[in-house]
Amino acid sequence: MTKWTISPEAPGSPVATTLWRAYYTEVSDRWYLLHEGHRTDPAELEREIAATTGAELTPPTGRLLVGWYGGEAAGSAGVRLLEHGTAELTRVFVAEGMRGTGGAALLVTAAEEAARALGARRLVLDTRGDLVEARALYTRLGYTETGPHNRDEYAEHWFRKELVN
Repeated sequence: MTKWTISPEAPGSPVATTLWRAYYTEVSDRWYLLHEGHRTDPAELEREIAATTGAELTPPTGRLLVGWYGGEAAGSAGVRLLEHGTAELTRVFVAEGMRGTGGAALLVTAAEEAARALGARRLVLDTRGDLVEARALYTRLGYTETGPHNRDEYAEHWFRKELVN
C-alpha cells in the first residue's frame, strides 16, 4: 500500500517551485474560467509565479511542507507566523491525480504541528467560494468559519482553528 510522507522543503527548491506552479496555475485558471470564461494569460501566470517566492515560509517564522506519495512530490502546505500567537495556513495543494488518497488532511495536520513548533496557538486561513473542496476539508478538520482577518481581494471565506497541545 502506498503511503504519504511529509517533509520540510525550501520554498525555492525545484520541487517546491514545481508544486507552486501547479497550485497557482490551477487556482488561477479556475478563477478565470469561472469569472471570465478563459484560462490565465500565460504572461500573467509567469509574472505571478516569479513574484511569489514563498520566502515567508522559511524558518524561523515559517515552514513549507511537501507531501510525497509513492516517491513523487504530490502536495504542499505552508505556515507563516503573523502576530499574537497566530499563524496562517497557505499553499494547501494536492496534485489532481493524488486527490482522494488522504494527503490533504495529512498535510494540514503536519502544518498544524509546524505552526505549534513555531510558537503559534492558532491558525487562520482564507479561501475562495469556488474552492468548495477546500472549505469542506477545513470544516472536517475542525476549522471554524469566521469574519475576515485580511483584505485579500480574492478571499471570500476565512477560517480559524485553535491549536491545543
